[in-house]
Amino acid sequence: MSEVLINDTTLRDGEQAAGIAFNLEEKVAIAAILDSIGVHELEVGIPAMGEEEQRAISLISGLGLQAQLLGWNRAVISDIQASIACGLKRVHISIPVSQIQITAKFQGEWQVILQKLKDSISFAVDQGLFVSVGGEDSTRAEENFLQDVAHSAQEWGASRFRFCDTVGILDPFTTHAKVQQLVMGLSIPVEMHTHNDFGLATANALAGIKAGALSVNTTVNGLGERAGNAALEEVVMALKCIHGIDLGIDTSGLLEVSRLVAAASGANVPPWKAIVGENTFAHESGIHAHGVLQNPSTYEPFAPEEVGWERRLVVGKHSGRALLSSILQQYGIILNKEQTQSVLEAVRKESVEKKRSLTTQELLQLAQAQGHLQTHL
Repeated sequence: MSEVLINDTTLRDGEQAAGIAFNLEEKVAIAAILDSIGVHELEVGIPAMGEEEQRAISLISGLGLQAQLLGWNRAVISDIQASIACGLKRVHISIPVSQIQITAKFQGEWQVILQKLKDSISFAVDQGLFVSVGGEDSTRAEENFLQDVAHSAQEWGASRFRFCDTVGILDPFTTHAKVQQLVMGLSIPVEMHTHNDFGLATANALAGIKAGALSVNTTVNGLGERAGNAALEEVVMALKCIHGIDLGIDTSGLLEVSRLVAAASGANVPPWKAIVGENTFAHESGIHAHGVLQNPSTYEPFAPEEVGWERRLVVGKHSGRALLSSILQQYGIILNKEQTQSVLEAVRKESVEKKRSLTTQELLQLAQAQGHLQTHL
């Protein structure tokens, strides 16, 4: 694989999720922290939305970030003028390319769409802008028409073409075939834009990269419309650990980024969420905890420190004697086999009653209640 570019769209497609609205300070903070960990490009919003959005984008433009900044636009010259007014040097121009989208939005008049695209690309190029063109609903577009649109965009001066799985209907095998065909026919880079309606956004993004795409859209925590987008943390860590591609991003900051976006969006991260979920490096099961105590790589694909986490060993219904003994020994409590089993049975009973794992203090209190501690804790 060649060098891959991350174009994070948390501030555009992420914020388009139902019920999500970042204020100005949050948008600036998210842009700054993404830049600080080394994300290459940020899609910072839609300037044509109005004054408040333009103010936030202008503030971000004035921060002097290392990341390239991109504004999202329709194929309308006034949209591009709004992007320019915000200080942006890069624009993305989106047009529908599937029959269902063209019929719904332009009454089936594809010639009108292509003319609008040509005019808007020409205007943007004349203004010295970098132009990315996106084929909305590329996955349901007729193959030859998609190729024609992409080739025309390239001919008119676009510097990149975005392949959009707008409703998340592809699997990785189909994605690879479609993207490979597109990549082979173009001299400009192809960018992946995947949605998670079937839980395949990250897999499809990786399949597209494997097929030759050189850029990929992500959002922090997979935030986005409907079921969300390909998650920044998942794509970056999969490329790093599975494919051996280090993007130059400081992955130890991914947890901090995740928490900031979770707070700003009011959307809690599920405990089992890949990479940044609270349970990602938490071990309770007896077999797993025993393995991790011997060698963490038995049940961890990478070290928790790589993404800003610390390993957690917790006691609960599924815990075994090895973990229980290990935790108690940290507090100077050495039990024999029978005593350990007695405390373990009490732990399992209380965990079921409380419907969760136990805190260290609760564990120590149980050990005391079982008569194995002589001092008050």
